[in-house]
Amino acid sequence: MSNYVIRLENVRKVYNSGSVKVEALKGVSLGVKNGEFLMIVGPSGSGKSTLLHIMGALDTPTSGRVEIAGKDMTNLSDEELAEIRNKYVGFVFQQYNLIESLTVLENVMFPMTLAGEEDEERAKDLLRKVGLKEEHFDKFPSQLSGGEQQRVAIARALANDPEVILADEPTGQLDTKNSQRIMKLLEKLNDSGHTIVMVTHDLSLVRWADRVILLRDGRIEREMSPEELDAEVLD
Repeated sequence: MSNYVIRLENVRKVYNSGSVKVEALKGVSLGVKNGEFLMIVGPSGSGKSTLLHIMGALDTPTSGRVEIAGKDMTNLSDEELAEIRNKYVGFVFQQYNLIESLTVLENVMFPMTLAGEEDEERAKDLLRKVGLKEEHFDKFPSQLSGGEQQRVAIARALANDPEVILADEPTGQLDTKNSQRIMKLLEKLNDSGHTIVMVTHDLSLVRWADRVILLRDGRIEREMSPEELDAEVLD
């Protein structure tokens, strides 16, 4: 069995913006090891979110190869890609992406519903696991603080027990106190066996990672340990 849960080989992504073509990724090759905590950093517009979305089959590359759990994503149908996402990958977004018309509990159960495996008790256990008080389970997202909404988003990402959690700026909307809470939670999930890939612009958070990738202008410029990262690399 491969030691990599996600592998990318020479991945390019080109967006058409009217008559202009924008090359967001320019031949990225990367392997994510099973059980590691990987952080992707880089200046705005470097392609970090595009890379994360392709790693989780939310987007498809213009060219190149993507493997998730040893399965080639290249020629899969939309239905097959959705099944892979639902089974192997959990997403945590900066803007939370919770469904406003559903309660907290219903939001966490939503991926279970898509998989045809609803389990209300498991959803409640996940909410407790991320530290949300039971008095909030029947509330709507708009009734929660930013930190509480992000906890719900993480619980939802765990709904189908994915191998990998992909987090796109999960602390970007939070204050320092709540950011630290979210990072401790992600660390705990990593310690329990989940692979974590996180995009961040906050270099103070890289100390939580096992490995750091610096992305610049759609290419991997450097790969390093957190200790090797110098704040000047983003200048």
